[in-house]
Formats: sequence, C-alpha cells, structure tokens
Amino acid sequence: MRLIKIFDTTLRDGEQSPGASMNVEEKLQVARQLVKLGVDVIEAGFPIASVGDFEAVRKIANEVKGATIAGLCRTRFADIDRAAEALKSAESGRIHTFIATSDIHLQYKLKMSREDVLEAAVNAVKRAKQYTDDVEFSAEDATRSDPDFLAKITEEVIKAGATTVNIPDTVGYTVPQEFEELIRLLMNRVPNVDKAVISVHCHNDLGLSVANSLAAIIGGAGQVECTINGIGERAGNASIEEIVMALKTRPKFFNVDTRIKTQEIYKTSRLVSKITGIVVQPNKAIVGANAFAHEAGIHQDGFLKERSTYEIMQPEDVGIPQSKLVLGKHSGRHAFKMRLQDLGYELDEAELNRAFDKFKHLADQKKCIFDEDIETLVSEEVAKIPEVYTLEGLSISSGMGVTPTATVKLSVNDQIHEKTEHGDGPVDAVYRAIVSLTGTKSNLLKFDVKGITGGTDALGEVVVQIEESGRTVRGAGADTDIIVAAARAYINALNKIAIRKMK
Repeated sequence: MRLIKIFDTTLRDGEQSPGASMNVEEKLQVARQLVKLGVDVIEAGFPIASVGDFEAVRKIANEVKGATIAGLCRTRFADIDRAAEALKSAESGRIHTFIATSDIHLQYKLKMSREDVLEAAVNAVKRAKQYTDDVEFSAEDATRSDPDFLAKITEEVIKAGATTVNIPDTVGYTVPQEFEELIRLLMNRVPNVDKAVISVHCHNDLGLSVANSLAAIIGGAGQVECTINGIGERAGNASIEEIVMALKTRPKFFNVDTRIKTQEIYKTSRLVSKITGIVVQPNKAIVGANAFAHEAGIHQDGFLKERSTYEIMQPEDVGIPQSKLVLGKHSGRHAFKMRLQDLGYELDEAELNRAFDKFKHLADQKKCIFDEDIETLVSEEVAKIPEVYTLEGLSISSGMGVTPTATVKLSVNDQIHEKTEHGDGPVDAVYRAIVSLTGTKSNLLKFDVKGITGGTDALGEVVVQIEESGRTVRGAGADTDIIVAAARAYINALNKIAIRKMK
C-alpha cells in the first residue's frame, strides 16, 4: 500500500476559526497529543504573525519530538528567516512558504504578474532551502488557477528545492472529479514531479473538503492537510478523522494507508474541542455523540443480531469505548483507576485522588456514570492550573416572583471570603458575587452550556470566554448542578488571567 502523509494544521489554520485562539501551553498540549495520534507533520503556527505565534512554534519545535514541525510563511525573506529561527531546535523542521497563483488573487490582492509570482516562489524556496532540506511550497487558490501556470510553478519550485508542493482548494471551490483530474494533470505534466510529494489542503465551503481530499489521493496526492474536528477558516478544513477512517474502512478501494493510531482519534477530538471551546455537533461523523448510537427499532434489531448490519466501523477503533455505563457510587478506587487506564489516562497519585473525589461526589448525584462523565472530570484534572481562587461554597435562591440571590464562598489566596449578591438570574447573581469577591473587572464574551450525557441527572459542562485588560481567556467547569458548573467555569477563567498577571 502507498503511504499517505497526514499534515495536521489544527494549530495554524484550525486556530483561525473565529474564537479558537490558543495560548502557548494549550498549543503544546495539543501538539503532544497529535504525536500520540501519529500525524507526520504538525503545522505549529505562522511565526511572523505575532510574538505569541513565534513562541508557540519555537516551544513546540524545542519540546515535541516524533513528528516534523512546520512553520508557515509568505514568500517574503523576513517571514522565512523568522520561521527558520522558530524551528531551529526542531528534531525535524519544515519551512512552509506560500503565494497565490490564481489570476483573481494576482489582480486584486497581490497586484503582481504571473512572472513576478513565479520569481517570488522560486526565490522563497531557495531561501528556505538555506535553512533546511524540508521545504514545502503552497500555490494558494490553486483550484482557481490556470492549470498550465500551476504546472509551470510546480515544476520550477521543485527545481529550486521544494520537497512538497501543496495544491490547496483555498476557498472550497472545486468538486471531487475536477480535483482528481487536476492532480492527475500535475502528476502527468510536471516532468520532475517524482522528486516531490504532491499535497492537498481542502476547505469546506461547499461541504466537499473530505470528498475532494479523497479524490486527490486517488489522483496521486501523497499528503493531505487537515485539522482535528475539521475546524478552520470560514466553514473549516477537511477533517482528519473522516479522511483517515475512510481510508481505513475502504482499504481495497483506496489501496493506501497512514501512520495514524486511530484509537487516539476520539481523545484528540475531545481535547481540541475543550481547548478551543468549539463544540462537536452530535451528528458529526466519527467523533460526534451520535456517531455510534442506534435509536430506530429496525436498526437496533439488526445491530443486536449482527453488529455489521448497521456499523461499518467499531467505536473502539477510534477510541470510543463500546460500553457506556461502567461505574457507579459503589465502585472503588482500583476500579476507577483501571477504567482511566482503559480510556488512556495516566494520572499521578495526587491527580488520581482529586479525580476520584470528584467522581464519588458525582456518583452520589446521578445513577449512571458514563465514560464521557469520567473524561470530563479527568480532563479538568489533567489540565489543572494553579488556583488563586477556589470555590468553597454556593447557594442560590431563585424562581418565579423571586429576586435571584446567590451566596458564594470563595478561597482567595487561601483566605475564605463570602458574599451575597442579587442578579437578573441565578448565574448573573453568582457571577456578580464572584466579581465582588475577587475584585476583578472582566467582561463575559461567551457562555456555552451542554449536557455531557443524556438524562436529567446528566453532568453539565459550561464553557465561558472572558476579557480583562486586553486578555481573553476561556474557562470550563462541570457539575450535575449547572449553576455550580457555571461558577467553576468563570473561576477557572479568572484563575488563568490571574496566573498570566503573575508572569
């Protein structure tokens, strides 16, 4: 089988989703999980875009081993030099340079001729080649470019030293048959194409990013660029989990393989969703909450008789446990620890004790504990940050004809304080009390709430986004009491701001 390289751009293109910005430590956490997933290339950011992006690429290049780390740059020498500086400590580094090749972009955006673009592309690749042998060139808006010019620039950048040439569907314009034909044209027309890997990077504006990526593989592409959960600019990018599982499920049709450890897919999806605050839709292929759920009677009957009647994949293949109900209030610490190991979590003794205490508290509140509940509790513990503020107690009074009132007890720098406030609703009252106790002046930008599992006793998860003094952070909290979850989320965000102020 031909081996397809998986180029993950969650940390660069995926981060361009509105509201999905990640800080350095969050990017580092995702990068380490991407190595566990088995991606070949991690595009860690756009080094010249900001000091934060440079630092993220530099830190990932320095600390993350087991995958090639790429930095994006325009064809400007300053961009390339900056990317090289960020990548210099990488075990394996790649400079990824790009310029648009469509006449639309040349006329309206770049104000350049085709000859100027060709010269800039060649010079950029040569410049990048001075720093590393691994150079990728992208022809932005390739699918709306003149095929002859696209073939010409592909040939010339390979001559200049590019080892990967990316053919992006930047605006999600193409369709599968057309894209396959374009890749075949390049494979047949570019004389030195055997000296480089042809890559594709598809956007989802027409909902065809995965289909176009798969068509390109059929046409001869050797690398696909994609993101976890399909996040990215506008309608997003091609989804890594959908591409990989399509190839795995239909091996005889595609006759290709990847290095992806598919059992890590679900955990990676959950991590990216939690960090970015972008919720995975329930009917999302592969990783959605309903991806392996059967409700219709006919489906249930067929599934119980023979699994393959209604499942073309097994949930275990992507890291989703087959059994949902596994633990309850009578479970002991050893059983809890074993279940965590089954789910892929390794906690130290202190983390295990704190997670187990949370689990026992939850088990007293609801009858059924699902794997999703456990993962939510544990992900909070694994990503735990130092606490300046700790929620010690909370009570509310609310209802029809009653002014919502909240009394919050908070530990602030290890001293217990209590405050009662009124509000427009219970959450508003709680947040007013927290603000009064902490003396903070933050603005609530976003408030999202969801049930981790079904049922009235489900564990609820709240994700907030707040801004203070130009700093924007996310906070997350979970509890069977959604008001408590809201308080935990807000306090989690305030702790992040407090820690940043200390640095």
